[in-house]
Amino acid sequence: MIRALVESAFQTGYLSVESEGLLHQVLATKCYQSEDLVALADLYDAVQAGKIKREGSSARLIEFLTQYKSN
Repeated sequence: MIRALVESAFQTGYLSVESEGLLHQVLATKCYQSEDLVALADLYDAVQAGKIKREGSSARLIEFLTQYKSN
């Protein structure tokens, strides 16, 4: 699911509030694979570079991605 949400964000150029919420839910359950984390890292880089705009203002996803990228 994570990879599908990330792919959608890349296709549209936007990370919707709904998609971000779903990402939070999946991450909270810790039911993801290493490929999902790679996709999230790509999403983080794209958001930071301004290639993908976020509709939401929650910093939780960015905080998680920052922690992941630091490890």
